[in-house]
Amino acid sequence: MSGDRTAILGRIREALRVPAPRHHEKPPAPATTVTAPFREWLPPVGPSHGDRVAVFARLSDVLKTEFIDCPDLAAAAQHLAQLAETNGWQKLALHPGALTDAVAKSLPIAQLRIDGDYDKNALEACDAGLTECECLVAQTGSVCVTTRSSGGRALSVLPPHHIAIASRAQLLPDLTAAYELLAQKYAASGYPSFMCFIGGPSRTGDIERILVLGAHGPKKLTVLLVP
Repeated sequence: MSGDRTAILGRIREALRVPAPRHHEKPPAPATTVTAPFREWLPPVGPSHGDRVAVFARLSDVLKTEFIDCPDLAAAAQHLAQLAETNGWQKLALHPGALTDAVAKSLPIAQLRIDGDYDKNALEACDAGLTECECLVAQTGSVCVTTRSSGGRALSVLPPHHIAIASRAQLLPDLTAAYELLAQKYAASGYPSFMCFIGGPSRTGDIERILVLGAHGPKKLTVLLVP
């Protein structure tokens, strides 16, 4: 019995000296800054800006995101004021930015500006948070935020209603384009400490597979698209 065991182990050791052929694997792709296999299986997006808007709007509806394609900044500001009145907001949190300042400057409610030191408890008590973003991704209906573009880590997470505003030029077709944008913008200087793709309001289905919104973050997400 001992001799059989020794013979078997000897044959195994001998076989392991020669690597087995791996016909089931594809040869490795050449190294690049951003890979693009996503296009093989994620939803296709047409070439025009209208195609991007249509896909983003359809996926926003599926993901329970309110998407508003605004003709100008004034219309975006008016919709923000409507949200404040309808939902009874008392305070809005926002970070400095060309778009955030433009739509919030005439809002008749208190505002907490996230620039430098601020009270985190005061931020958590705000009814809504208004941020800019890196881009919108039509292919996934998502909003890409970072610490540098969106007022830090907490502004898009703590208030129960997150409003993201973006220009039409920021509406990209797919994830590959989004990663290419981030690489082009930050690869040389260093990436932000926080980057996130937000696909609708926070949700969970852990308990009896019942969908609950707002479990780990904002219960509502509104995206305002402006020229």
